[in-house]
Amino acid sequence: MQREEFLQQLWLDYIHRHPEVGMLRLWPTDAPTEYLTLLTLNLAPFAVEDLLPNMGHLGYRPVHRYAMADRGLLVTLLAPPDNGVWLILAELQLGTLSRQPCDTLQQLVEQTHYRDTRGKNLLCRGRPWPMPSWDEYSLLHAAHPLAGWISAMGPSVHHAGFDCARLGQDITTLDAALTTRGFKASEALQHAVFPVSPLLEYRFYPACSQRLPFAEGDEHRIPLGGLALLQKHLSGDHERAVELLLPHHTRCELP
Repeated sequence: MQREEFLQQLWLDYIHRHPEVGMLRLWPTDAPTEYLTLLTLNLAPFAVEDLLPNMGHLGYRPVHRYAMADRGLLVTLLAPPDNGVWLILAELQLGTLSRQPCDTLQQLVEQTHYRDTRGKNLLCRGRPWPMPSWDEYSLLHAAHPLAGWISAMGPSVHHAGFDCARLGQDITTLDAALTTRGFKASEALQHAVFPVSPLLEYRFYPACSQRLPFAEGDEHRIPLGGLALLQKHLSGDHERAVELLLPHHTRCELP
């Protein structure tokens, strides 16, 4: 799998999950995406350390790592070899969960078929294990919203981020346009995944919740992600906006 094919599959999965995002016409359809945030967990073969070699084959290199103990996340920022889409791999640390939700999530992951643990596209196959029951999902969501999300969605794209400067409009204008189309910025911590640096103005817009069938056939509506806008406070910076996104004090050394 080549990098462009990989990114196209990630994007198609994302807009299939969020058709209302795919139908937005606030910017050209070929406007650049600044970054994609992918959620995974620290269990092989979906742990970041297992995924990085394949990301390297696709041209991505890790440039920074961030430890967010209060969120139970280890976040790795991956740079492309060109001016393309950056990737943010947010890895949920199961050790931050209490025993019952940790065991529940681990048991789900262990039901992954062998063929779904191979290859370079583990992040664009959807959920590789059986759908949890509603009780299991509720238990995991109560323990950590992202644990519930991963149990139902699998390792995949949570949201896309767009740099307003690269879209040619300021964040206030785009925020107003999104509001008229039913998107409302949220400050809820469980929506935005990670904290954001004060060097940026950042707004996260949850997408419409989706009704999904759970293991016992019952359907429930759950939140699945969204989109983000970001704008640098200092326009003269030469760094990409995504490079300034995560708080500097959470940065740790790469292994």
